[in-house]
Amino acid sequence: MKKIASVLLVLAMLLCSVAFAEIAKEDMKVGLICLHDENMGYDANFINGMKEAVEAAGLDPETQLVIKTNIPEGQECYDAAVDLAESGCNYIFADSFGHEDYIILAAEEYPEIQFSHATGYQAAGSGLENMHNAFASIYEGRFAAGVAAGMKLNEMIASGDITEDQAVVGYVGAFPYAEVISGYTSFFLGVRYVCPSATMYVTFTNSWGDQALEQEAATALISQYHCVLMSEHADTVGAPTACEDNNVPNVGYNISFNAVAPNTSLISSRIDWAPYMQYAIEKTMAGEAFEADWSQGFNEGSVALTELNENVAAEGTQEKLDEVIAALKAGELHVFDTATFTVNGEVPENEHIYDGYFHESETASAPYFDMTIDGITRLDNEG
Repeated sequence: MKKIASVLLVLAMLLCSVAFAEIAKEDMKVGLICLHDENMGYDANFINGMKEAVEAAGLDPETQLVIKTNIPEGQECYDAAVDLAESGCNYIFADSFGHEDYIILAAEEYPEIQFSHATGYQAAGSGLENMHNAFASIYEGRFAAGVAAGMKLNEMIASGDITEDQAVVGYVGAFPYAEVISGYTSFFLGVRYVCPSATMYVTFTNSWGDQALEQEAATALISQYHCVLMSEHADTVGAPTACEDNNVPNVGYNISFNAVAPNTSLISSRIDWAPYMQYAIEKTMAGEAFEADWSQGFNEGSVALTELNENVAAEGTQEKLDEVIAALKAGELHVFDTATFTVNGEVPENEHIYDGYFHESETASAPYFDMTIDGITRLDNEG
């Protein structure tokens, strides 16, 4: 009887499973929900990636892509998702952390439509076959960008502009989330990979996109904490503008800031969303299920660096970047190698640490590294 009951349970689960229908190319329609618009580097990166993905999938971005911009992390997101679903979208993607709860509500209501959400973590546990989380192994890109920053610090030390002890980096973060912590830590480890005397101060604006706050925070790091190089995880040109105003080298995120800060911008790391978006669109058209969690890196083309500003970068930086990226791709170099950092003076222990390094973004798509390592000072009174 137990065996029969087990078989019946499996059959019941299979019958309850959603069978996604194949969609003809001409009937496919894609929706994108953005926190801001194309004027924010963060959202511009998603918009550009989606347009590229739609075209690569053989669709017309003019008629088969609907983009909703300036959608807050609230009920407005659910309303936008419902509107896209009712207008015929078969695949809907939302780009901000706070959108996730509302996208899940929409996914529950429209089980025949595929939904993806960036930077979230609830898809796998939601029990919904049409709900997906996606990110990228951006810590690889942050690390490589940090190497470019470390090379610049070494040049400044060699020229006598600063001493080794003055190799102080500033970092403007949005929120003290694991995504931001993982990002600034991997960047710092890249800096120290070539400039071991470097230290870093991190401050938070508690906003994803407030240009005035970001510019003010960067200026304070430069003037009060004597930071001689800057990076950030925020959505506006605030920090790069402060760097240009103060002649401080800057490493960006999402897009190149060479036009905004031609005399100080070094390079930016970015997620290339096109590979994932194309994959998800094509899976949706084929009527095939796909992963609840997805995260890829340099090897798969999902992590990239913008063009190096040769007018600002130290000599030999591109060659060093090529070397580092090749080692990351080959698995010869691990960003969170525990031989390269300590926490409170000791090698940390963590369920994700084995084989000598922290395995970031392997059990979930969203980053989960959240330790404060030695050499980094958080200015939020929490680290």
